[in-house]
Amino acid sequence: MTMYRAFLAAMLASMCSTAAFAQDTPQGAPTPDAAFVKAASAAGLAEIALGQMATSEGKSDAVKTFGERMVTDHTKANADLKGIADTKGLQVSTSVTTQDDAASKAIGAKSGDAFDKAFGQKMIMDHRKAVALFAREATSGKDPELKAFAEKTLPTLREHLDMARKLPGVTMTHAAKTETP
Repeated sequence: MTMYRAFLAAMLASMCSTAAFAQDTPQGAPTPDAAFVKAASAAGLAEIALGQMATSEGKSDAVKTFGERMVTDHTKANADLKGIADTKGLQVSTSVTTQDDAASKAIGAKSGDAFDKAFGQKMIMDHRKAVALFAREATSGKDPELKAFAEKTLPTLREHLDMARKLPGVTMTHAAKTETP
């Protein structure tokens, strides 16, 4: 009888862990696509927050204008992504990553030319990562709607990267083109 109870306990534990896993990855939504949704939405939130900061704290008109563009474009992209994610039962991020939060605080502590330089460098770094993330989803994603979203958004992200490279205070080291898909 004891072996039977142990068997039942093991089966129950197995079923519970399978149910918990199924909640993390809804049926029909591959794990890499779910990870893309989380990463892309968190990155979008970071760009919105930094864009808002740039519009109020930036010294140059170019930084302020770029900040406005970040808010507009990334708000739209995140809304589009959320619409797709909702239909698939996927969760979008509701906050920025701890790294982006720390970077935002460090940039926000600066003013004038130092703010513009730090903001520009962060925009280059972030958009390099975003281009790579979206290119990977566009080529390797499993969900057709998410792949199409990534393909549609990539040109805008590449444009943002080019614009960021031209912001005042950005050094050639940061602006230099690296391999971006």
